Amino acid sequence: METQYEKLEREDSITDSSSEDEEQEIEKELADVTFEELQKARSNGAHAFIQKPKEDKKLKRANKNRPMEASSKKPVSAFREVIQAPKKVVRDPRFESLCGTLDPEGFKKRYNFLYENDLPAERQALKKELKKYKDLKRISEIEERISWVDKQMKSDSTKNIDTSILTNHKKKEREAAKQGKRPFYLKKSEIRKQRLIEKYNQLKSSGKLEAFVEKRRRRNAAKDHRYMPYRRSGDAE
Repeated sequence: METQYEKLEREDSITDSSSEDEEQEIEKELADVTFEELQKARSNGAHAFIQKPKEDKKLKRANKNRPMEASSKKPVSAFREVIQAPKKVVRDPRFESLCGTLDPEGFKKRYNFLYENDLPAERQALKKELKKYKDLKRISEIEERISWVDKQMKSDSTKNIDTSILTNHKKKEREAAKQGKRPFYLKKSEIRKQRLIEKYNQLKSSGKLEAFVEKRRRRNAAKDHRYMPYRRSGDAE
């Protein structure tokens, strides 16, 4: 028969062994913890802060024909791929190699009829239509369209001048290259300068140079007038 003293001694040895096992487990867990986390735990008084992360249970189906059961405690993600739909690929022809490269000279040759025939004819038709209407809203719409047509025609004439300057320059440089000279490439500032010279020669030959200069002078004077100081009515002379 086991005495009461032996029983108590055996229970103490069991508790000691269990406490030793717990201490060993705690030491193993604390081995991976940083010093900063330990300091935070001491300052907050949270001694039992170390817990092994719970492994996510893999969701299983009771049957392949049944849906997968998920826990209602976990929040559902905002975006879920319910049906795998084909992704729409948007292509911009300006930056796609599949659409080829832009040929400005070829484009100009193919669509030159728009600038030579269609736009001037549309401008004349709009001018005639402007005289018929008295509605201010309709008149403003027609005037906006006329200004757009004028802008397109003006930009086309500027592009034509730039193209002619570049083509003439390329011809000269090709001839110079045949003679063994190094090619010289025109900068945008040089093209702008030659364009102004070309415009000056055109105005001078047509006899509109003085009118153009006067118009430009009045426009610049109006711009300067806005920044000029003016006298207040209360100031003494």
